[in-house]
Amino acid sequence: MKLISIAKEFGTPLYVYDAEMIRQKYQKLLNSFPYSKTKLFYAMKANYNPEILKILLKEGANIDAVSPAEVLLAQKIGFSANRILYTANMMTDAEMHEVHGLNVLFNIGSLSELERYGKKFAGNKICIRFNPDVVSGHHEKVRTGGKDTKFGITLNKVEEVKIICKKYNLTIVGIHEHTGSGIPETVDMMSGLKNILKIVTKNNFPDLKFVDFGGGFKISYNEDETDHDYAIFGAKVVELFKQKCVEYGKELAMYFEPGRYLVAESGHLLVQVSTVKENSGKKIIGTNSGFPQLIRPMFYDAYHKIRNLSNPKSELIEYDIAGNICETGDYFATSRKLSKIHESDILSIDDAGAYCYSMGGVYNLRAMPTEVLLDGETVRIIRKSLSNKELVRQVLKESSLN
Repeated sequence: MKLISIAKEFGTPLYVYDAEMIRQKYQKLLNSFPYSKTKLFYAMKANYNPEILKILLKEGANIDAVSPAEVLLAQKIGFSANRILYTANMMTDAEMHEVHGLNVLFNIGSLSELERYGKKFAGNKICIRFNPDVVSGHHEKVRTGGKDTKFGITLNKVEEVKIICKKYNLTIVGIHEHTGSGIPETVDMMSGLKNILKIVTKNNFPDLKFVDFGGGFKISYNEDETDHDYAIFGAKVVELFKQKCVEYGKELAMYFEPGRYLVAESGHLLVQVSTVKENSGKKIIGTNSGFPQLIRPMFYDAYHKIRNLSNPKSELIEYDIAGNICETGDYFATSRKLSKIHESDILSIDDAGAYCYSMGGVYNLRAMPTEVLLDGETVRIIRKSLSNKELVRQVLKESSLN
């Protein structure tokens, strides 16, 4: 098997990404919204590896950035300023000044930030993020709509937005909403979309160029889930959006911000079994990785498919798959049936291309894994792990003690 040979060549733990899968997912989603002014803005917080950004740059993607460093990195990769939307969240004045100097469009999600921005940069073009008043997402921590979230300006504040923008001569060229991440039902996405379109009128916003409906496109992490085909949903959205454009009197662009959908399924975290043990009848498998290197199961109770690559067709046995970190909650899976596992077997934690490496850290002073890119028959390192000595040198250098 290809992943087994890659693990033997590069060692474990190891992140492997499939470049062709990323290209296919981008084109599939883009084609699901058959409208000449559809644009996809990759939510690069999902995975900011420069080589993945280069793939999406060549495919024609744009960038949804959420920090000054993300904007800087995207521009270094080759994304021009007009292909980047900066979705600000709790901006400081310093961040505001830094990003403004990079000439990208701001997407502002609070009245206070809008006021501060106007005072500093009167006469500029902006996008406004509204709260779509719909609560949805695969976990309570990633639901970005509704009254209990920190994101966006509530829909009943449209007049206040207009007053501030008039005060500082700010031109609103875009309207934005984002309901949540990994939304299980397209009906929730449609509800958020319809809610935001209610305020898209010439009277409210006469200078619009686009409406951004955020992300939320899910993938099937669990074996029992079916893959989502967004073509039917996309056709309905396009029909609705075209009707709104007729009412508005102008053909607007339609933006979406996929992150997980584009990269999650491309990724695998390959780990090696270091320990097989039994505690009071419970079979526990220890591995050479842990939650800092793939935090989603511990953080979100997220499910990732796990396969025993070394012994794929043996009898199924129920295991807890544990990490090597000194924390009780350090498990990739519990009560999971897998082909019989032996020490030194290679396991693949699948669908690990999004919010895995990018949310990682070096807790317990264990370096993040090497990342490699599989592109056709070519496999190459796209970020190398630090050795233990290199990690210690970096810590000392950062603390100015060397």
